[in-house]
Amino acid sequence: MNRIEKAAIDNAGRRALQRHYEIPKLLQLAGGPLPPGAHAVEIGCGPGYGTRLILDGFRAAQVDALDLDPGMIDKARRRLSRHHPDRTRLAVGDATDLRSAFGAADGSYDAAFDFAIIHHIPNWRAALAEIARVLKPGGLFVFEEVTAHALARPSYRLLFDHPTEDRFSAAQFLPELHRHGLTVRDACTRISGDYLFGVAERRA
Repeated sequence: MNRIEKAAIDNAGRRALQRHYEIPKLLQLAGGPLPPGAHAVEIGCGPGYGTRLILDGFRAAQVDALDLDPGMIDKARRRLSRHHPDRTRLAVGDATDLRSAFGAADGSYDAAFDFAIIHHIPNWRAALAEIARVLKPGGLFVFEEVTAHALARPSYRLLFDHPTEDRFSAAQFLPELHRHGLTVRDACTRISGDYLFGVAERRA
């Protein structure tokens, strides 16, 4: 992420959007909070606000959260030290290798969360494969994503820095989930297909 996007994800407006729109929408798609005792993983946790919402909104018992940027992990650690520090584990790491970050074996998690991170990953299919690997059968993948349609807009091209090859539309992302053993339970797009929200379940 460039400096502008880092600022865009760490401000009061973004936090309000997550709390008052994105999380309620994802909770609706998921059918409510996670089961008691659920252990979740969040890829690309940024400054940790999404992690807090997984704990408070989705009621995860424990969240492992990682980010490639050590500075973001430092911010997340400071934020989460004030909110459930005993229920979070943070690491600098790559979303395509959760084994290195957390020692995550196959079927380690009850849920995985992606708050608009996978479109930043050049090998996004490998990230989906890794999410599928670490989910238990019946585990949920909860995602919101930015599609190729949005990334092609002049505002995105001017302000932000994203991979330019192999971008995905909603019509490409959802079948890829199925290919990796994830069945889409519910999904929808917003703003002419710019944004994709959904929940998929790991097949047995």
